[in-house]
Amino acid sequence: MNTLLWIAVFVLTFLIMEFMAWFIHKYIMHGILWVLHKDHHQKDHDSWFERNDAFFLFFAVLSMSFLMTADEAFWIGFPIGFGILAYGIAYFVVHDIFIHQRFKWLRTIDNAYARGVRRAHKIHHKHLGKEEGENFGMLIVPRKYFK
Repeated sequence: MNTLLWIAVFVLTFLIMEFMAWFIHKYIMHGILWVLHKDHHQKDHDSWFERNDAFFLFFAVLSMSFLMTADEAFWIGFPIGFGILAYGIAYFVVHDIFIHQRFKWLRTIDNAYARGVRRAHKIHHKHLGKEEGENFGMLIVPRKYFK
């Protein structure tokens, strides 16, 4: 198998996941599955866990499914599974740890990009309902937030 092709599939999967995260958040989480996502916007619970965490479980199972079914004939399952896993780790670190501080790590990061990501996410969360509220990906944030 060509290593460059494997790496290309991995990187492409990671980038597609950024689009999928944006799309699913905008049209599914703030749409038909708002019932699962709303506790992420409206903190009406005492638990550390949120119903919103079900989305993490879905993508974890998807990643594991690709990894467990991959073999020589279905080699593409490995880079796809690892691409989804890598995006999930990056998303968890940026969204859950850096932005929402579900763990008390990465609190001292302070640069223009970090402030822009936090500002954009804060603007999204000021809307407590499922409508309105700007929506950005984890990696791509408009420059207007980098003040």
